[in-house]
Amino acid sequence: MTVSVEHSDELPIMLPGVTLTSLSRDIGGTVLRPKMPLWWWIGFLVSLALLLLLFVSSGWLFVAGIGIWGVDIPVAWGLAIAEYVWWIALASGGTIVSALFYLTRSPWRAAISRIAESMMLCAAASAGILPILHLGRPGLFYWLFPYPNVMGIWPQFRSPLLWDFVCLACYIAMSVMFYYTGMLPDLATMRDRAETRGRQIFYGIMALGWRGSAGQWHHYKTVYLIMAAIMAPMVVSVHSVVGLDFAGGLTPGWHSTQFPPYFFFGAVISGIALVILLTIPIRRAYALQAIITEYHLNALSKIMLTGSLMLGFAYVWEAFGPFYGSEIAERTMFVERVFGMYAPIFWATIALNIALPQLLWWPAVRINEVLLVVIALAIIVGMWCERFVIVITSLHRGHLPSEWGNYSPTVWDWATFAGTIGLFSTLFFIVLRLVPIVPLAEMRELIRDSVPR
Repeated sequence: MTVSVEHSDELPIMLPGVTLTSLSRDIGGTVLRPKMPLWWWIGFLVSLALLLLLFVSSGWLFVAGIGIWGVDIPVAWGLAIAEYVWWIALASGGTIVSALFYLTRSPWRAAISRIAESMMLCAAASAGILPILHLGRPGLFYWLFPYPNVMGIWPQFRSPLLWDFVCLACYIAMSVMFYYTGMLPDLATMRDRAETRGRQIFYGIMALGWRGSAGQWHHYKTVYLIMAAIMAPMVVSVHSVVGLDFAGGLTPGWHSTQFPPYFFFGAVISGIALVILLTIPIRRAYALQAIITEYHLNALSKIMLTGSLMLGFAYVWEAFGPFYGSEIAERTMFVERVFGMYAPIFWATIALNIALPQLLWWPAVRINEVLLVVIALAIIVGMWCERFVIVITSLHRGHLPSEWGNYSPTVWDWATFAGTIGLFSTLFFIVLRLVPIVPLAEMRELIRDSVPR
């Protein structure tokens, strides 16, 4: 049984030669092989080294306190908060691809949904630890939970910071359930194909007794659809609440009603960029050109271009507001942002997030792997610059000139940042080792539906 699914733009979703047998052999075999290839070990060991750096920097943070970072008054929020917003935006790309396009019945999402979902969980883990480290007293992070303490004082439910914690906790919990539910049929496949007793037991426990009966498939489809319907608006709400963390304050540059959609626009472009940045190397390393075709690259590129245009609108509005209004502090802050100490980072944001992605208007660029990697990497860097600009430049030029001050990250700021990258990549390499990186069950459905009846 071979398949070649065509689409109106003449790019096939799958190339000829993909069969049910080859799918299980090529995808499932990569997980069940006794040894991983050299590239996996190199990447995993580098990731572990960066993760060790996170342990060292966090341990020293616990011993010496938050003063080892560059934060101080007036810039009390530094790289940790900027990177928290950055990581959450990256995680959201996985939800957009997996949940939103499942609801729209887009067949192309099947091949890359596992990559996107794995990326989502790994990035959410890196994001979740940063606000806790930034608290100064990480051991008391549970005070954020809505419970009365011994003094009978409840958390401030009108604070966006509390909304942020609750929303992020719900998002991560729902993401884990959504991810695990989607893996159940594939885990059962690994159980049935495993040759060693240890793997049979491991995947058998993880599969939760899945046998593929009609009743199980009916319940699976119903639950997965409901979860996707919850995840799609949840990803919008997460970024809306993160935006309200800033919009709820009176700091110049933050007090704006556009921040919730503004942050969502950034999540679209940066999240999709990371999906592309991971998909292309995996496509090459696992020889998945017949399954992840140029159609997928073209579709992801169009979404990334759309996100760039939406983000460009937000940038224009952000520049228009200070000069249209009468707030002198807003105008002073924006002029400093454009021409002051951090101006190179501001203009790098514009160049990387808005100017460079315009190359995606050309179809040849949208399917060129090298150019896509360059553009996706540039967008990820540009979004980091944007988060830095939003957090730092607004704080270092507040309402009172007597409280102005500059911010310079220390080596421990950068070590923590590198450590979060290590956490993300370590978790992702573990996923590559344990889980089929292409969802077998969904690809089988795609093959079945494409066969002429």
